[in-house]
Amino acid sequence: MGWNGSAESASAAAAQLARGKYLVELGGCNDCHTPGSLRGKSDAAHYLGGSDVGFDIPKVGVFVGSNLTPDKETGLGNWTKDQIIAAFQTGTRPDGRQLATIMPWQAFSKLTKQDAEAIADYLMSLKPVSHKVPGPFGPDEKTSVFVMSLRPPAAQ
Repeated sequence: MGWNGSAESASAAAAQLARGKYLVELGGCNDCHTPGSLRGKSDAAHYLGGSDVGFDIPKVGVFVGSNLTPDKETGLGNWTKDQIIAAFQTGTRPDGRQLATIMPWQAFSKLTKQDAEAIADYLMSLKPVSHKVPGPFGPDEKTSVFVMSLRPPAAQ
């Protein structure tokens, strides 16, 4: 952000983080990226630290919501701000891997530059949570997490 330490810049930084928090909450990031959320008991101590539930995408595999905290080993701690923004706006991670289709990056691609930066700044400001999520799992691999299926209903 490049803040110079003045009261005005501290206020602007706080407003930026508040905007990011608002957008993260509005976007429902907690639902897929916080343990317990998809089971009705969100673990606030591990907020955005990675899910404990996987999404089964037919013929593709099972994907668990990743750790969005700045933990350097298991989260986004080694990602740059631009890499974080690119992931949630283009669906592509820094290593080139595409995010699972359950991640609504197409919706996030429509954010303004200012809003995208506010989200990234907020994620980078979180308390790091050390939690490596399992997976991704291929379509025929055994999973180690509870799985929600996204299969369409059988034809009648």
